[in-house]
Amino acid sequence: MNKLKAIFKLIRCKQWIKNTFVLLPIFFGGSLLDANDIRAGLITFFAFSFAASSIYCLNDLIDVEADRRHPVKCHRPIASGDVSKTQAYVLMVVLLLLSMAMLWFLLVNKWQVGSVILFYWLMNVAYCVELKKHAIIDVCIVSFGFILRILAGGLASEIVLSNWIVLMTFLLTLFLSFAKRRDDVVRMEETGEAPRKNTIRYNLTFINQAITITGTAALVCYIMYTVSPEVMNQFKTPYLYLTSIFVLVGLLRYIQLAVVDKKSGDPTKIILKDRFTQLIVLAWGISFLILIYF
Repeated sequence: MNKLKAIFKLIRCKQWIKNTFVLLPIFFGGSLLDANDIRAGLITFFAFSFAASSIYCLNDLIDVEADRRHPVKCHRPIASGDVSKTQAYVLMVVLLLLSMAMLWFLLVNKWQVGSVILFYWLMNVAYCVELKKHAIIDVCIVSFGFILRILAGGLASEIVLSNWIVLMTFLLTLFLSFAKRRDDVVRMEETGEAPRKNTIRYNLTFINQAITITGTAALVCYIMYTVSPEVMNQFKTPYLYLTSIFVLVGLLRYIQLAVVDKKSGDPTKIILKDRFTQLIVLAWGISFLILIYF
């Protein structure tokens, strides 16, 4: 039982919430009532989740020595010895094979979706080995991974997303990545030790400006999406721009958590634990659904 618990901890199932981005094409495409699109979206979600978990195994294998010296990360399964390196390598390969196997259940574009996920996997191998050592490149790679998620979801459901949504996804996840890096910078200034090798290439002034720029640009992209003629014609409503209020409040809340409370280290934990953020996301989702479906 302890071994199984350690394996689930290693593959980080809680982080699978990030892969719900593959469902964005279905949500923004107005296909939530289409059974075939939902089926394709869920298959792609699990395929992406298995691939991402495979990368988590590789990341912990590469960082094992550094994790053992870290006061918190030393409890990770490989660093603590709960999962051996051999077991982690085997699990990494099995998860990748499971990811590819899931795609056989897709009815359309299975090869294209598979190519996107395989490219995501290879890109993140490069990220784990080398690219995460370089400031700015590291957060851009993370954000591009989310673009690949919505691209895979769009291919699986044959839904073409607005250019504004693609840009907003990149900028929003870049905003979250910079906010996450802010915690590393704060920890470095407090302890004098950099949590990551590239943290020394960041400081609070740069991070705060980057958060402001990317958050503002993401909000503008969302507003441009809601007022674009093709979107208003598609959903037969001119009132989607009203949902921008929730996006603005959500961004402000996250900045508050990052700058005031210094709790932006893990966006997934914030979404799962911060009630205010959950209410904002829920209100945005409900208002959007009402406007496009009723």
